[in-house]
Formats: sequence, C-alpha cells, structure tokens
Amino acid sequence: MEALKSSFLGTSLLLPPPLKNPSTKPSKHSDRPTTIVFSITPDRWSLSDGNNSNRLAKPKPKSKNPKNPLSDDNARRIIKGKARYLSTLRRNQGSGAQTPKWIKRTPEQMVQYLEDDKNGHLYGRHVVAAIRIVRSLSAKAEGSYDMRQVMSSFVTKLTFREMCVVLKEQRGWRQVRDFFAWMKLQLSYRPSVIVYTIVLRVYGQVGKIQLAEQMFLEMLEVGCEPDEVACGTMLCSYARWGRHKAMLSFYSAVQDRGIVLSISVYNFMLSSLQKKSFHGKVVMLWRQMVDKRVVPNHFSFTVVITSLVKEGLSEEAFKTFDEMKSFGFVPEEVTYSLLISLSSKNSRLDEALRLYEEMRCRGITPSNYTCASLLTLYYKCGDYPKAIGLFQEMERNKIKADEVIYGLLIRIYGKLGLYEDAQKTFEEIEKLNMLSEDKTYLAMAQVHLNSGNFEKALITMEIMRSRDILFSRFAYIVMLQCYVMKKDLESAEITFHTLYKTGIPDSGSCNDMLNLFLQLDLIGKAKDFIGRIKNDFVEFDEELCKTVMKVYCKEGMVRDAEQLIEEMDANGSLKDSNFIQTLLMVRKFEKGGGNFYAFKQPDAMALGMMISLYLYNGNDIKRDGILKSLVNSNGGGVILVSQLISKFAREGDISKAESLHDALIKLGFEPGDRASASLISLCGRKQKLEQAQRVFAALENFPTTGKLVYNSMIDAYVKCNKPEKAYSLYIEVTQKGQELGAVAVSLVVNSLSKNGEHQEAENTIRKSFLEGLELDTVAYNTFIKAMLEAGKLKFATTIFEHMLSSGVTPSIQTYNTMIRTDNSGCSVYGRDRNLDKAVEVFDMASNLGVPLDEKAYANLISYYGKAGKSHQASILFTTMQERGIKPGKVTYNIMINVYAAVGLHQEAEKLYQCMQKDSLAPDSLTFLALIKAYTAGLKYTSAEETLILMQKIGIPPSCAHFNLILTAYSKEGLTEDAERIYKELSRSGLCPDLACNRTMLRAYFDYGHVAKGISFFERLKESMERDRFAMSAAVLFYRSVGIDSLAEEILNSMNSFGVPFLKNIEIGSKVKANA
Repeated sequence: MEALKSSFLGTSLLLPPPLKNPSTKPSKHSDRPTTIVFSITPDRWSLSDGNNSNRLAKPKPKSKNPKNPLSDDNARRIIKGKARYLSTLRRNQGSGAQTPKWIKRTPEQMVQYLEDDKNGHLYGRHVVAAIRIVRSLSAKAEGSYDMRQVMSSFVTKLTFREMCVVLKEQRGWRQVRDFFAWMKLQLSYRPSVIVYTIVLRVYGQVGKIQLAEQMFLEMLEVGCEPDEVACGTMLCSYARWGRHKAMLSFYSAVQDRGIVLSISVYNFMLSSLQKKSFHGKVVMLWRQMVDKRVVPNHFSFTVVITSLVKEGLSEEAFKTFDEMKSFGFVPEEVTYSLLISLSSKNSRLDEALRLYEEMRCRGITPSNYTCASLLTLYYKCGDYPKAIGLFQEMERNKIKADEVIYGLLIRIYGKLGLYEDAQKTFEEIEKLNMLSEDKTYLAMAQVHLNSGNFEKALITMEIMRSRDILFSRFAYIVMLQCYVMKKDLESAEITFHTLYKTGIPDSGSCNDMLNLFLQLDLIGKAKDFIGRIKNDFVEFDEELCKTVMKVYCKEGMVRDAEQLIEEMDANGSLKDSNFIQTLLMVRKFEKGGGNFYAFKQPDAMALGMMISLYLYNGNDIKRDGILKSLVNSNGGGVILVSQLISKFAREGDISKAESLHDALIKLGFEPGDRASASLISLCGRKQKLEQAQRVFAALENFPTTGKLVYNSMIDAYVKCNKPEKAYSLYIEVTQKGQELGAVAVSLVVNSLSKNGEHQEAENTIRKSFLEGLELDTVAYNTFIKAMLEAGKLKFATTIFEHMLSSGVTPSIQTYNTMIRTDNSGCSVYGRDRNLDKAVEVFDMASNLGVPLDEKAYANLISYYGKAGKSHQASILFTTMQERGIKPGKVTYNIMINVYAAVGLHQEAEKLYQCMQKDSLAPDSLTFLALIKAYTAGLKYTSAEETLILMQKIGIPPSCAHFNLILTAYSKEGLTEDAERIYKELSRSGLCPDLACNRTMLRAYFDYGHVAKGISFFERLKESMERDRFAMSAAVLFYRSVGIDSLAEEILNSMNSFGVPFLKNIEIGSKVKANA
C-alpha cells in the first residue's frame, strides 16, 4: 500500500468518534483521558487491496464482553427472519437505492436511447461500430488480441468525447482496461476526471476494487482533481462490495477536502452499511450528512429510520419520521411496519393504531408482517375482536403477491429482454384469475412492442377489450404505437382520433403519427397533420420538432421552418436543446446577428436540415454564408460539414452531397476523407462515373488525400465496369509510394479477373507479394478465386501456401474454395482432381478448430463420390451429423447420388426416408438420384414407382428422369418396356429430348430392330438431323434393307454438316454378343 500515498491522502484524517446513545448515562470513568484509535497506521486513510487473504489468515479476536445467551431458543430465528424480510423490501425500493443520480434514465429515455443507438443516430455510425468492435472482444481470451491492431482503423477518427462514449458503452472490465490504455495513446486524448470516472464505475460494478484504487491514484498523478462524481463513484464501489473500512477512510478524506457528495452516494453508503447490520455507523453517517446540509430524499429517510429502530433510538426514529413527512415524502410500508412493530414492543397501542390508520388513509396496503405485528399487539392487550377483524381484513385484501407485483415482474422481464418469461408470468396471472387492471395488459403489450412483435401486442389489447376493461388514455397511446409499428394507417388514424377525444394528444403520439406518414410517403397528410396539431396547441418536444423539420426539409418549406424556429424560441421550453439552439443560431445568422463561436458542438442534424432547405430552394448565398461562418468560427466546423456530406451520401442524395462538397472546397477547406469517399462510392453505386471523377478531380489540389478516397474511386470504376481505369489508377497511385492496402488490391484483382484480363491480375498479385503488402483473408480468397478462373492451379496453390506462411487465418470460404467440386469446377484440388490434397486441407481446417459448415462437408462428400469412394463418403456424412451439423436437402441429394453411382439402392432409400423424417421435402434432384440408384441396382419396378410418386406429390418428372429408365431397359434389351416408358413420356406432356430419342434409337440398333429403327428415325428425322450416332445408325439401317440412295443422301448431309460417320458400330451387336 506504500504506492498509494499521495497529496490526496492526509495523515491526520480521523474517523468520527463512535456513536453514543444520547439516553445513556455518562460513565463514571468519563474523567479519564480519551484514547483516539486510528483506522490504520501511519496513514489515516488507506485503500483496500481487493483481497481477503489477510482477513482469512487472521483469526477473529474474542470479544471482551460476550453476548448473553438468548433466553428463547426461537428468538434468533425470528430476528434473522425479520432481517431477511427487511432486506428484501430494501432491494425492491427501485433504482434510487442502487443507481447514482448522474447515470439514471427514465424508462422512456432508455427506450429512445436504445433506439437511437441501434440506428446509429446517437453517436454516429463510426462510434457505434467502435463500440461493437470493442464489445466483441469479450468473446476472446485475455491476451489473444492487441487493442492497437483492433482499433487501427479508428485512429484519428474518434474525438475525445467519442472515445469516452465508446469507453462508457463497454460491458466488460477487461475491454474497458484495454480500450482506455489505447485511448491514452491517441492524439486527441487529454486527461480528464470524466474518463477516469467512467473507468472507476466499471471497475466498481464488477468488484475490481484494487484496479479502481490504482486508477484513482493514476488520476491524481496526472493532475486531475477528483470531483464529487469521481469520489462518489469510488465510495459507491466500496459500498457495493462491502469494503466498509476502506469506504469510511476514503469518506473521511473526501470530507477533509471539502467535497460535498450527492444524496445518491450517501444512499449507497447507508444502504451498504445497513445490509451488514452496521446500524450505528448508519446513524453516524446520517448525522454527518445532516451537518453538511445535504438534502435527504425518500430512500435516505427510509434507511435511517430502520437503523434508528434497530439501535433502539425510538425517540429519534419518530422525530426523523415526522421530519420525513414534513419534507413531503410519503413513508413506505416498510417504514410504517417498523414503527408499528416498535410501538408494539413498547406496548403503545394508541401509537401503533394511529400509524396503521395513517398508513391505510394514505392507501398503503399493509404487508403480512405489519398485520402480524398488529395481531401480536392485539393479542398482548387481549383485544381479540379487533384481532379477528384484522385477520378477516387480511383475507379480504389477500396480502400476497398481487397483480401489481406480477405486473412489475412482467415489466422487468421486458426490460431484460426475457420476453418468454414475461409471457409465462402473464399466463400465470391469468390462470390465477388476477387479471383485472389495464396496467397489467398494457405492460404485456409494451413488452411485445419492445420485442418488435406488434401482432402479439394487438392480441393482448384485444383480449383486454373483450373483457370489458375500460381503456385509459395510456391504453390508446399503446394501441397507437402498435398500429404505427404495423404501418396500419386506417387503424392508426381511428385510434388517434379516439385519443384526441380524451384531451390534447401528447407529443409522442403526434410524433408516431407523423413518422407513419413519412414512412408511407404521405407528405400531404403529414403537412395537414402538422397544421392540425399546431392549431390545437400541442406542446412540441425535441423529437416532434425534428420530425416536423424533416417534413419541411423534404418539401423545401423554408417559411414554415423559420416560423417553427421562432415559435420554439418564444416558447422557451426547449432552451436546453442543442438541436433547437442550433436552429436558432442559424436563423440569427441569416438576419446578421449570430455566429457559431458560442457553440462548441453545433447539432449536425439541425445544420443539415437548414442547409437542405437552402439547397432545395437553390439559395447558395445563404448556404455558403453559413458554411463560411461555421468553418471559420468553430474548430470542428470542417468535421461537422464533412459529417453532413456523409449523411447526405448515406441518404442517397448525390446533388446535396456534391453541392456541399464543392462549396467546402471553394472555401479552401478539404473535406474529410470519409465524406469524399462516401460521396464517390455513392456515385459508383448509382453508375454516375462522371460525377465520381469530378469529385475525385477536385481533391487533386490537396496533398493529404488518403487511401480511403483512392479505394472508393477504384471501387467506383469497378462498379461502373471500367476495370482498366481501376487498374490504371491503382498502378499510378502505388508507383507514387502510396500504399492502398488489401481492399484496393482485392478490388483490382477481382475486376481484372471478371474482365478476362488474367495476366494483369496475376501481375498485380505477384507485385503485392514482392512489396510485402499486408493482406487479409478476403484478399487471399480473391487471389485464389482469380487464379482458379484463369486456370492457373499451381499458382492458386502457391497463394494458399503463402497465406498460411504469412500467418493469415483461412476462412471457411477459403477451405471451401480449395476443396469444392461443383459443376463449374471452381476449386483448386477439384480441377486438379487431387483428392488427397483436398482431404489434407479439410483435415487441416478441422485441426485448427475452424468451424466447418455443412457446405464444406458436402464438398468433400461429393469429391469422394466422384472418386468412387462411397464408404469414405458415408463415414464423413455420419461424422458431420455427430458434430451437430444437420444435413440439408443438398447434402442429402449429394449422398444419395454417391450411393446411386455404385448401385447401393438400399442405402439410398434409407437416406430418402431419413430426409423425410428431418422434414426436408424432396425435390426433382432427389428423385433423379433415387431413380439412378434403383436402375443401377436393377430395381426397374421401384424406379417406375418413383416416377409415379413424383407425380402424386406434385413434382413433374423431366426427360432426365425418364431417360434413366429408358437407358436401363435399352441396355437389357427390354425394347417393349422401353417403348412403353417412351410413350408414357409423351403422354405426360413432355416433348422427348435428343437424349431420350438417341436412347430409344440405340435400343433398336443394338438389338437389330431395323424396321422399328427406320420408322423411328423417319418420324424424328428433323430433331436428330445433326446427331452423329442417329445419322450413322440410319445409314446402316437403310443399307441393310438395300435402300442405298437414302443412305447416300444421309451421308452427303453429314458431310455438309461436318458430322463424321461412326465406323465402329454394327446393327444387332448386343444380340451377337449374347449369342
């Protein structure tokens, strides 16, 4: 602990003297000199080391005055039971008891906070991205990542305030520790008590007291003077984890420095001390708090009254109780219960009854413990009739878990995202027949809304209506939210009209309706609606103002916007809104009486709206004037304008984004790389190459143009199908020594490969290797795929090996590319037919722990099947299922094909049955593989039955299905059966294709059916005119019957078509072979 000494830690800090009971008589030895006991030596204030090892090693000293044994054996049980009950009540007193004031949010604020965060409106998308990236590190083991590498893309992009936001939004203390360490390395970082307070809060929440102490010491060492928030956070941490000795020492130091703590911090300390039954210290801290003139709140009084009662200070407890009521606070049931119990113990019947009646008059329902105290008092006094009456009252009141408690539980589940548990609780209330309050239904409906399930919310509301529960105003508000989420305009308008009858609509409901009009692109209705609510004097809040301004901006309604701004200024209710104040400043600037010097951070949305209005009306003078004042008077003006350009680009508005971009350049300022890149990317996506080139050319005069801009221009060329220009720009920039990174080279190689310029793609890849460019997994995958398409399999293999030697982890896509065997042959080892290499890559992925998916297994199974290794394919199929990967329809089809290729029809049929058990509907390919298996296994009847089954379940057979059976019959010489199948093919509505016709003709040819063959050929002569086998067979047919003229005619036709004659075929060859 020697390292913790600092100017903050005074050596003369003494703990307050021990609490003395005012009613206790002075000791006869009071004249003796008083001995002051220090909490630690030599320093009066020390910080806990966060370990309990000393406490465990040191034996507990024996008390000099041991407690007298209790006379009643059950007394201890009763006392402990009562203590547990009071502890439970304290925990149920709400957020005020656990959450310091400076981080509290109302439920409505929290919903909006989460909605803004989800849409990236709260901090900006780059901040939200940073938050998510750092949060995702919680899934990784400690030491397995480098925060500097993780956050490399955010260097210079996050302001100090944004870094604080990222830090504040972290959930894990390790991520907070590592991010804060990275944060301190950034240029925009400056030591601040705020950022240290954030870190202290996170450490305190997870009980890392020692780390919190070290961080507090570091804050002192860098010269940051701790304020009441930082000190309060530290005290709350000690209190939360029961470090009371350190807490009181720290509190003493804080008091000596004259820091006045908030009531929330005192509440934390009071509650923590009381939980450990340190009631004397609670009272001591309370008296010091009163001396400091800290105004107590409801929770403070409740805790202190409990401790006063526990200490036996009954007079002071009642005095504090009266003081609590004088402050306007309504005592809770637990407070009344304690005082009634105290009066009962002192046999003060009148006092106890007065408290009970007062509690009942205030509408406070007594608990079973309160009723038990009164019943005990009535019993002692012998007033049995009143005891019976009270018991009957308890039965009438059903003092148990009531609907209110269940309703609160539903809301808590909803806030925690436990929607199923909330639904189960609601159903349990319904089974107990306790559903009577509309608040319970509305609580359940709001939970459904929060989960995005508006249908269930509406069902809950309809159940409420069917049970004749009167709809309150709030019920209509919730129902309106349901219809808005559903985008049901008619029902939403009816509900809003009903809500209107109950009084002036609230701003939230008006905002919901207005947003619905905007979502449905009903601008006319939106404008009319704005007019109605303004005439009805609806009080606008900030969100409603923003939505109204969106309508005005969309329609270019400058005068209406200016009128709204003036009304908000005259109203004064939103004087603390940065959005409104920014609008007012822009308005004053137009009149020549305002500037942006007073704004440290003008609201980007407000500026964007005003600039949009001027852009809409073509008022470039006002726009340029605002921009000039903004960039000259505010240090972050250029950044703010760049953010507006990015915002317009995200919204897809090229004209506004480009106009603002050009205006900023004319003022001599370079837009941020992200803004320029977003605009160029937008032009590329919309195939506006000339505009992209114009934006890019305007940046040539700025030497600091970064790779983000070059990459976006290369991407624009690629999207506009100009790979040669993308390649040219890449070569030009890299020759100047500018490294564009893996993204640019991936874009260039991919575009060159698609355009067929494989040599240039290969040159680019080799150049990136020679220059030692740091490549990522995506780049390597692009390189491998490009070389596959170029047919350069060895180089593709070399790229894969280079990837492994560079330490870049292959993805599942990489492994699939290396082993995939699809129809296109797009795989390294698939084209090379190197099964051993494919298996080696597969095993490598498994050994490295890569989570191989179904596709990877299906690829290798198919590879085994093509190699004729059905046994290995079957083992791999089983292994896949054992590892929890459920095969899909494609995988089943592949495996059935593997069995079909080797004639294992029984195994194929079993797989088909398993497929049905897994609720996978077979398709045409499934039946094709099944027919193939039956025909290979000489099960012709089963093959025909499969055709019939296909037609029954609505899958029409194709010519390929019929041709499998035709081929099987033809090979066996079953010509009549082949003819029958051929006729069924024609009757099914299909036109026989060339393959079926060739199969039928070969059956006649191989088995010597000359007449049938000639007849068949003449009937289908036109469709088989250029088929080599058909024409060669026809020539032999005609020659065998002596019609040489027709044979010569067909030969001449074959020569004219360039079709060579087959010389190695003979009519009836199969008959002769069998003979």
